[in-house]
Amino acid sequence: MPPPRVRFAPSPTGYLHVGGARTALFNWLYARHTGGTFVLRIEDTDRERSTDAHTKVILDGLGWLGIQWDEGPFFQGAYGPRHKADAERLVEGSAAYRCFCTREELDAQRREAERAGLTFRYDRRCQSLPPEEVERRRAAGVPSTIRFLVGDEEIAWDDAVHGRISFQGRDLDDFVILRSDDTAIYNLAVVSDDIAMAITHVIRGDDHISNTPKQIALYRALGHEIPVFAHVPMILGPDGKKLSKRHGATAVGDYQDQGILAPAMRNFLALLGWSPGGDREILAEEEMIALFTLEGIQKKAAVFDATKLEWMNGEYLSARPADELLPAVTRRLEQMGVDWGGRDLRPLIESVKTRSRTILHVAERVAVRLEPSRSTLDEKGEALIRKMGPAFATNLERAADALEPLRNGEWTAEQLLASLKDAAESHGLKLGDAMQPIRVALTGSTVSEPVNELLEVVGPDRSLARMREVAERVRGAGSAR
Repeated sequence: MPPPRVRFAPSPTGYLHVGGARTALFNWLYARHTGGTFVLRIEDTDRERSTDAHTKVILDGLGWLGIQWDEGPFFQGAYGPRHKADAERLVEGSAAYRCFCTREELDAQRREAERAGLTFRYDRRCQSLPPEEVERRRAAGVPSTIRFLVGDEEIAWDDAVHGRISFQGRDLDDFVILRSDDTAIYNLAVVSDDIAMAITHVIRGDDHISNTPKQIALYRALGHEIPVFAHVPMILGPDGKKLSKRHGATAVGDYQDQGILAPAMRNFLALLGWSPGGDREILAEEEMIALFTLEGIQKKAAVFDATKLEWMNGEYLSARPADELLPAVTRRLEQMGVDWGGRDLRPLIESVKTRSRTILHVAERVAVRLEPSRSTLDEKGEALIRKMGPAFATNLERAADALEPLRNGEWTAEQLLASLKDAAESHGLKLGDAMQPIRVALTGSTVSEPVNELLEVVGPDRSLARMREVAERVRGAGSAR
């Protein structure tokens, strides 16, 4: 058997949805696993809604995710003449026929079916028109569509995900394949293109299952072998409903803007509906390619858990060297208006990345360490101030006094820790009671890297000024109460 040929065929009528990105990823992984070819086709036949801007968003999103296509991008709109020729070939072979019914006539038939409590089916009145009458009407300029003649036989296939799926031809209407303006309807266009591009496997969302029997009938009528179909499960929100904007961001670009790393997003999307086996969750690209099979795609719908995505992204952040994160962090700092004066940001990134979930979190925490005045108290920080009462400001001032001699000396993590231990012992304090106020003063929170390392990266001038400022403010607030 020749290597598989798969395709991703998005419509450029909007952003790259995470569901579409997952479909593209599955196609790409399968092509790489099997040594096949990944084709990108832009289905731009919706002339009113398709835009170059949307196409660029799709291409940029795929590029950011690291999903590189082998052929394309091809644009479906360029293949109109072939679509029309295929439709006319079906008419010549009696697999389709010209329909001259107007919209008004079809609407009247639908209303009549509704009154009778029946499902509307086109009554094939135009199929019985004599050839000479068809030509007479066409010569007179009467608008017509082309309808595919659906037989009564079973239409079934062995889906690579769901197993055998069967439809009865008698339950399908004679569907239009070519509009009166000679443009193809989706089902014909996609079959015509997949045949021309020698696509062997169609991996797509299971919302396309209802289209598949129509497409199989077209493959057969056009005398072409039916590809392998693999319909992957839908992606749902945490409430069990189809993922939409009400659940939060659904565009790949939004997650990029929110500071998600591309490898983490790719890893997360791969596990939405596919299992590599075992309990593995963090997978390198090479592992995903080696393990990916259609058999591993699950039948049940996947749930998009944004919290898990952030956790996974945090794992990737922790494993990345600061050098790799530096460009993204500096871009965000520039957007925030932070001036770091040419300072080497890598030590600051290194100090915060393991407790961060996104690039935005890293940048915000780096910004606080560059400019402690940017810190804001969180609930835990406020709780500590309330719990310690006047001791919070007192201990903070004592720590500042103990660290002052190091301002122009050895402001190193080791020396800072030693000085804080000595200060705590001399005042009869637990080390935590001496250190936690510093952490809250500099970050607004009770959680950070070790306090001596925090002090080292913030630096002596900013650290001491901030500690005394916060001590005075807390003391003043206590007096006011």
